[in-house]
Amino acid sequence: MNESNHQRAKHVVSLSTLYPNPANPRFGTFVARSLEALASRSDWRVTVVNPLGIPPIAFGRYRALADLPAVAQDGGIDIYRPQFRLIPRIGGRRNAAAIVKAALPVIQRIHLDNPIDVLDAQFFFPEGPAAAQIADALRLPLSIKARGSDISYWGDQGFARDQMLAAAERADGILAVSRALANDMVAMGMLRDKITVHYTGLDRDRFRPMDHVGLRGQLGQTLGFNIPENTPLLACVGALIQRKGQDIAINALSALPDARLILIGKGEQEQQLRGLAFDLGVADRVHFAGSIDHDLMPVILSATDVMVLPTVAEGLANAWVEALACGARVVTSDVGGARELITSDIAGRLVLRSAEAVADAVKALMASPVDRQQVAAMADRFDWETNGAQLAEHYEKLATMQN
Repeated sequence: MNESNHQRAKHVVSLSTLYPNPANPRFGTFVARSLEALASRSDWRVTVVNPLGIPPIAFGRYRALADLPAVAQDGGIDIYRPQFRLIPRIGGRRNAAAIVKAALPVIQRIHLDNPIDVLDAQFFFPEGPAAAQIADALRLPLSIKARGSDISYWGDQGFARDQMLAAAERADGILAVSRALANDMVAMGMLRDKITVHYTGLDRDRFRPMDHVGLRGQLGQTLGFNIPENTPLLACVGALIQRKGQDIAINALSALPDARLILIGKGEQEQQLRGLAFDLGVADRVHFAGSIDHDLMPVILSATDVMVLPTVAEGLANAWVEALACGARVVTSDVGGARELITSDIAGRLVLRSAEAVADAVKALMASPVDRQQVAAMADRFDWETNGAQLAEHYEKLATMQN
């Protein structure tokens, strides 16, 4: 976008603690794709403020974050990375205030250089309460987005719930990634009239069925993992944390003697999950792929028969949408917006969070195969262009309210 278009465009500043960076290139890619879709239009300019939580002693993965440049540009978006003091695991109560302290001076300077029309928070916690304070200080319209665990997890923490409800009252508009999540927010005490459902997007050129001969063989060579052509291949996409349910997926392999399982993601549960696979005698059928290149994800999902995610809570998981778009059916818990996506056996099954239920669903789907293009059609309504257009419409209403 050239400078003259910038001058005509309205300006949104989006606050997001999750955003891709050189240290974590897969960190919040769904946030980046949505904002890039908006930035590609001529009517909105997008700036991201990506606060980085750094402990008093920057050890391990925090060292790389601490060394990131304070200002960058990617996908046509200026990115600012103010650092705030983070106390891992126990500092959640003060994170919003710490973000305000770090981010407000940055956003004030941005506002002076390029007046802001809308301030946006990409998650309800801790960004929502922080953005509410900044919006008050600068007298800006405020939008806050809810994505799932920010409501289901933080909503159970008394201090966070109070902060989020106060932020929701201050917000001029609220987005939710599914109807089910919107209902949860209303039950929590937020006003339904403020909430708009805003589904995720999808790169339709990248996420599509790849059915060329030898796909599994090539994938197996890339991963260093034996993937026979005629055995069920399962994938589980998500951070390796307890609430995602990878332990249930591993346990299900005991009742699926030929199946292979690829776990995509990193997290604190990795060693426990490796130990579980070893104890169950299935370690040779489980591959820990870690964080993978984004171009490899559709290859894995296209080779996969069933994407398994026995999660505790979701808004509307990007992993569900991406799997379907690649022709992989989904077995997941009946949580969040799953019913808005898994609407028939063509898409998959909704199950209880047990190894037996997961195994039974996988067996049933394998016994009733469908064409992968039929499965992919279940995700036809998701694309980033539509996502960006809906986001522009939402922000336009808020900007107009201010005027």
